[in-house]
Amino acid sequence: MTTIRLAYPERRNAIGPQMVNELLYALEEAHADPNIHVIVLAGEGKAFCAGGDFAQMTSGTDDVQLAPKGDYADLLLAMARTQKPIVAKVHGPAMGGGLGLVAASTLVVASSDAELGTPEILVGLFPMMIMAVLARLVPRRRLLEMMLLGEKLSAEEAKAIGLVNHVVPPDALDGAIETLCHKLAAKSPIALRLGLRAFSAQDEQPLEEALPMLRERLAEILSTDDAREGLMAFLEKRAPKFTGR
Repeated sequence: MTTIRLAYPERRNAIGPQMVNELLYALEEAHADPNIHVIVLAGEGKAFCAGGDFAQMTSGTDDVQLAPKGDYADLLLAMARTQKPIVAKVHGPAMGGGLGLVAASTLVVASSDAELGTPEILVGLFPMMIMAVLARLVPRRRLLEMMLLGEKLSAEEAKAIGLVNHVVPPDALDGAIETLCHKLAAKSPIALRLGLRAFSAQDEQPLEEALPMLRERLAEILSTDDAREGLMAFLEKRAPKFTGR
């Protein structure tokens, strides 16, 4: 497990071009490391991410220190197409662009003090890019209501509409993340990778194309050492010993 932390607490981790670029690099490094099986995305300080960095957006400057790897749309795509589980650890505000990060994550655990929302309309904007990832999770009319009114949701309300998996008290958040990550890390790494890759692929296809593709992906996963070990362990009534092959 590794934790990628949004570290701009003086601005409640507002996300701008520099942070986007650094997140793309951090995700690439985490995916390249065979010892990392789960990625946690967290915020430093009192917020997960308060939204877009309006100061950078209006000034036209970004101060990107690494060679540009992509923009916010590229980041959402990278997260949606991840081949390692990304677990969002949400506390405090997760607004606008921050909510996009939550929606693009694989699983989400939120503190009961978290607030999630799309306040862009309140400043004359609209949540254009995050609309794409939100629409895959939130019922259509509920999403339209959120975006048109700029609503803020409690963690429990966000859970009720499919944005959050689990809500826990603030003092239980660390433990809940650790427990979930431990469960994920105990699974076959190659099964997680192939499963997430197939999930992303079928999400972008009509049913008549998705099913034949998934038939092929099933054959692929059945040919792995971990699948053979898992099936044998099941028959022998013992815990499997996965190797990631």
